[in-house]
Amino acid sequence: MKIGGNEIRPGYVIEHKNRLWVAVKIQHTQPGKGGAYLQVELKDIRDGTKLNERFRSAESVERVRLDEKDFQYLYEDGDNIECMDQESFEQVSIPKTLFGDGLPFLIDGMMITVVSHEGEVVGVKLPDTVVMQIVEADPVVKGQTASSSYKPAILENGVRIMVPPHIESGTKVVVNTGDSTYVERAKG
Repeated sequence: MKIGGNEIRPGYVIEHKNRLWVAVKIQHTQPGKGGAYLQVELKDIRDGTKLNERFRSAESVERVRLDEKDFQYLYEDGDNIECMDQESFEQVSIPKTLFGDGLPFLIDGMMITVVSHEGEVVGVKLPDTVVMQIVEADPVVKGQTASSSYKPAILENGVRIMVPPHIESGTKVVVNTGDSTYVERAKG
């Protein structure tokens, strides 16, 4: 669907220079001379490269709709992750590179969202948070205040995160899959 160059919003996916880009940041600019334009920071959906582009309101760009479908994580197979479509029970191989930093947070049976464009998988979305167990945590250093200091800990998947001093080895915690940060102690 064609949209005007000044209608781009953060999160929109557009086709530009024969590639798919997601708009990260936008800024309207109206210089003293010449017409107004929209300065857009674009990020390539496939390889993550960034590009800054100017779009005038007279220009038109192709806005792309991506398909999202839920799949269940099954297992790792070399450089791929095997997942199953919940409706057709068909298995799909997805390259590990599309998982980025979220790869260590895959748990057997986890539901993930696969993003595709014209049948080609272009991205994967994990749940925002997962519950993981702390397998190693440094002891509390006397004199640290609970409000401002964090200590290093290692999760069951080998990822190192920073946790509050009261968290000990064996504790289950909620972790943000996007940036590998501690959210809270798991309930129950």
